[in-house]
Amino acid sequence: MQHTSVWHFVRPSPGRVHPTAIVSPDAEICGDVEIGPFCVIESDTTIESGCRLASRVVVKSGTRLGPGNQVFEGAVLGGLPQHVHIPERPGRVVVGAGNTIRENVTIHRALEEDEATIVGDNNLLMVNVHLAHDCRVGNNTIFTNNAMLAGHVTVGDRAYVSGAVAVHQFCRIGSLAMVGGQSHIVKDVPPYVTVDGLSSYVVGLNQIGLRRAGYSAAEIRRLKEAYRVIYRSGLTWNEILARLRDEFADGLAALFYQFLSTTTRGIVCERRLPPGATIKLRQETEEEADWRSATAEPAARRKLA
Repeated sequence: MQHTSVWHFVRPSPGRVHPTAIVSPDAEICGDVEIGPFCVIESDTTIESGCRLASRVVVKSGTRLGPGNQVFEGAVLGGLPQHVHIPERPGRVVVGAGNTIRENVTIHRALEEDEATIVGDNNLLMVNVHLAHDCRVGNNTIFTNNAMLAGHVTVGDRAYVSGAVAVHQFCRIGSLAMVGGQSHIVKDVPPYVTVDGLSSYVVGLNQIGLRRAGYSAAEIRRLKEAYRVIYRSGLTWNEILARLRDEFADGLAALFYQFLSTTTRGIVCERRLPPGATIKLRQETEEEADWRSATAEPAARRKLA
């Protein structure tokens, strides 16, 4: 993400920088930035206008914070990638505008010098969220406590990633998808769907998120039609892609074809029983039958009375 605005970087006024903070003279910091106690701002960093850093925030080399970000206690932005071969010249971390980064969030630099871990605008990253190297997060997303993205994960606009979700490297989460708590994501999550936290399977469209985003009932019905093609038509993968391309070429549903046709890991399956499956019920024992009869009889008598 790149900002076209030109900012005049000056040293922040002494009243805005706590005396215990350590700020490199080589850092580019707008004059109205607030820096709290025990913060560390390294060289080769940029912090644009309106940012507020609470206590113990660390902004490491190679990090750029756009305007209006709030960073809470203990966050570390720009740490080296967690990799068995740490590069001598890692990439950067680029954070857009208006983000809220809560306590102990960690965001790591990209592996390659000319690449960046990117966070867009107006995102909420709650306590202990971790974004690994080379992740790309869109705009207006929400990550709740302890959500973890491995390297090279992409998250689309307005996605919701619930608590303790773990996402495998190179996976993608589509726009307006909702991933339930404690899900383990090892394949791509298509846009607009909901993933159940207990099973880590898709359980339908994210209708609440779609309505909150302002989409009409007609638009949501169109998404349902495309959803049925993907998950309930019984077609082969190539047949699904062909129908999405031909029948849903415009509107919201067009994103399904764009997303599915570019997957490299496959997509998360739907939580449904396969055709013809049966559920075996445990046979009731004689003792359980006697107990059920004994407890049901008084209730029947009371009903007759």
